[in-house]
Amino acid sequence: MIDPALSTVLSSASDPREVFDRIAVVSLPMVTRFRGITVREAMLLRGPAGWAEFSPFLEYVPAEASRWLLAALEYATNEVPTPLHDTVPVNGTVPACTPAEVPAVVARYDGVSTFKIKVAEHGLDSLPEDLARISAVRDAAPEALLRLDANGKYADLGQGQQALRAFAEFDLQYIEQPVMPVEGLAEIRAWIADEGLPLRIAADESIRKAEDPYRVAALGAADVVIVKVQPLGGVQAALRVVEGTGLPAVVSSALDTSVGLSAGTALAAALPGERLACGLGTSSLFESDVVTSPLRAHGGVLPVGRVAPEDALLTRFRAEPAREEHWRRRLGECWDVLRAEAGC
Repeated sequence: MIDPALSTVLSSASDPREVFDRIAVVSLPMVTRFRGITVREAMLLRGPAGWAEFSPFLEYVPAEASRWLLAALEYATNEVPTPLHDTVPVNGTVPACTPAEVPAVVARYDGVSTFKIKVAEHGLDSLPEDLARISAVRDAAPEALLRLDANGKYADLGQGQQALRAFAEFDLQYIEQPVMPVEGLAEIRAWIADEGLPLRIAADESIRKAEDPYRVAALGAADVVIVKVQPLGGVQAALRVVEGTGLPAVVSSALDTSVGLSAGTALAAALPGERLACGLGTSSLFESDVVTSPLRAHGGVLPVGRVAPEDALLTRFRAEPAREEHWRRRLGECWDVLRAEAGC
């Protein structure tokens, strides 16, 4: 459901250029492969309230990508909730890299005391290299809290159980989305309790990709929810999900530029209750960002506040014409989806 104020904006503008007075597409090189890519493309949009980001992953069809545009529309045209904090704690993110690469990745996160480690890149076949990577992070950051993220890549309950038994030897804060279906998460969590394993489950895809994100809580499928501003359709929508599930929340990035990360800090700063380290330190995975002082952790925290990209960097990292055209076409397609949803 689209907020009435945003429906009004959509109703008054048949073309997104009537709302956004500047539109830029950037292509940012990354320091390591992450989520199968080495370059991150993003569209940045300036509206009455400031700059926002629209960067759905390339495989997302308009129906799913339109949630990301709704988030950008909200952030570019509305003020954010009153922050409860001036800074937010963040975790470092360790991609599916080799153990030898781990120390350099860990060193990019100043003062961070929690690390999320990607696992299961090839499902259960990745288990030996996953265990080696976790051990390397433990060696590089002996006092840090560790989290794992499997992105739902274990094919079934049996694979998930086998991997989780191996992971239980580590002192983990939680493991994120070991299997994809929310019913599978509920089974995994019940099995963990029966086995008495020291593991907790976090739900990500079961929140941001589900038609009913509240089923996670209804089925008892998770101990923690992962919320991301863009996939959920904005800061307010994410706040409603957190409130509706009643579970501790970790605000995470969808591999955003610093513009998108600032929307994540706005969400994290508005959350009441327990403050868990957020997955908003992903600018460290970029060689360069759209500002000369990117939103990167200092002393383990990020500041709260909007970010405006710098013209020189928008020029330097401007996407090739064909890629600009691709993103402008996506923008139009998603705008049409939102207008139809708003009854325009």
